[in-house]
Amino acid sequence: MRIIPAIDIIEGKCVRLSKGDYDTKKIYNENPLEVAKNFEAHGIKYLHLVDLDGAKSKHIVNHKILEQIASKTTLKIDFGGGLKTDQDLHIAFESGASQITGGSIAVKDPTIFEHWITTYGSDKIILGADAQNEKIAINGWQEESTKELIPFIKTYMKKGISYVICTDISKDGMLEGPSFDLYKKILHSCQPEPVEGQNVDALRQAQRDNGIKLIASGGISTFDELPQLAELGCEGTIIGKAIYENRISLKQLENFILNH
Repeated sequence: MRIIPAIDIIEGKCVRLSKGDYDTKKIYNENPLEVAKNFEAHGIKYLHLVDLDGAKSKHIVNHKILEQIASKTTLKIDFGGGLKTDQDLHIAFESGASQITGGSIAVKDPTIFEHWITTYGSDKIILGADAQNEKIAINGWQEESTKELIPFIKTYMKKGISYVICTDISKDGMLEGPSFDLYKKILHSCQPEPVEGQNVDALRQAQRDNGIKLIASGGISTFDELPQLAELGCEGTIIGKAIYENRISLKQLENFILNH
């Protein structure tokens, strides 16, 4: 399971919110590059970078910070927040993103999101499936849509999506533990069904090749939760506030990466 720390950006600073509420903003560092370099120094290879200004403005805003981190570290960055147009995507990839995450756009403009999957390939495009009560939330979680979480994911898997970041908004930033039951339900529902006569090894291979690559996000509060998410079958996990509040140390993450 990949360990993916998060950096959320408002006005060029590294912040965290609770349940996506901008009024709960807490600044942890004025220099996101410094934070990213510290992650890299502890053997971390991936970064989830969120442009919260972009999510609010509905277009990419903090691409200079993306460019700075991408050019001055070796971290593979997935970037999200406010990506609405082909131009936004072009800027994100030009600025050094390895992958981008689309959430609201996948609900509001499926045509353009499907065009991105076709153009860039499923390794580059992540579906952001953030949910409240198993309903998809959009626009920086300011709105709840009528889309049901699991059918929404399944629809996009049929269109080629394999990477999915799922945040249970009720858990985000609360340090109360992740939604194990929700992830278990998603993983169970979004795997290829066994074919008649197929042996166990062939089924597992099919699930690895064609099943969901689920990235758990929201609520991670202790180190012990990480092996549990790995055991469930999550492909990655995004960790935010637990790092910044020193609930999980970078040394613990370094050891986890070395031993898995």
